[in-house]
Amino acid sequence: MRLDKFVCKSTNLSRVQAVECIRAGNVVVNGLAVLVASSQVHENNTITLNAQLLIPREFRYLMIHKPANTICSNVDEAYPSLFSGLDIERSDELHVAGRLDADTTGLVLATDDGRWSFDIIHPQKDCTKVYRVGLSQNIDEAQILDLPLQFTAGLQLQGEAGLTRPAQLQILSPKEVLLSITEGKFHQVKRMFASIGNRVVRLHREKIGEVSLDIKVGTWRYLTAAEVVSFKSKPQSTLSQEGQ
Repeated sequence: MRLDKFVCKSTNLSRVQAVECIRAGNVVVNGLAVLVASSQVHENNTITLNAQLLIPREFRYLMIHKPANTICSNVDEAYPSLFSGLDIERSDELHVAGRLDADTTGLVLATDDGRWSFDIIHPQKDCTKVYRVGLSQNIDEAQILDLPLQFTAGLQLQGEAGLTRPAQLQILSPKEVLLSITEGKFHQVKRMFASIGNRVVRLHREKIGEVSLDIKVGTWRYLTAAEVVSFKSKPQSTLSQEGQ
């Protein structure tokens, strides 16, 4: 963890105030003053501020039901932040484990634990994400058997050298499917359907790993201990990060 983040997580100081304290030599790590805010420290280090031992707050793990026309950012931009209107203390300390586009709705996981979120978003962790996809054009009868096989074999996306990883496609109706993927290429879900001549008109994430969305739109809750641990276990997917 960065030293300035550690100080913020152990106090009520803002990032700017923490950096000022560090540069002033008021923060000591294992007996030595450290003046560089970006220095990496470990929670097992002995870190003091003005001779007072710093003890970081416990990590937080949240589920959020993202509404449309919001962004996975800590600040408002062209669209309001996902965290706007949510009663979450120190939301500026949180980051999203797998962003969604402004027009995409559904399950978002947020945390201040970078190592935990790494296990969700890193491609080699094979963490499955499930999306409910609305399409502009019907899937015709000739595609019903062939299309899932194409997704399992991998699709060629424009601008990509190789095929996508194996994905699972379940056809619910002519214009609605469930798609399970383990990658996180830019706009991946939309590009996958574009590659077969269709267009995504609605996109909703229902599940990440073993955690399913179970709260109302625009609300949040803490993950249970079992849900948190599920991402620290062996990879959940049998598919061989994040798509939007």
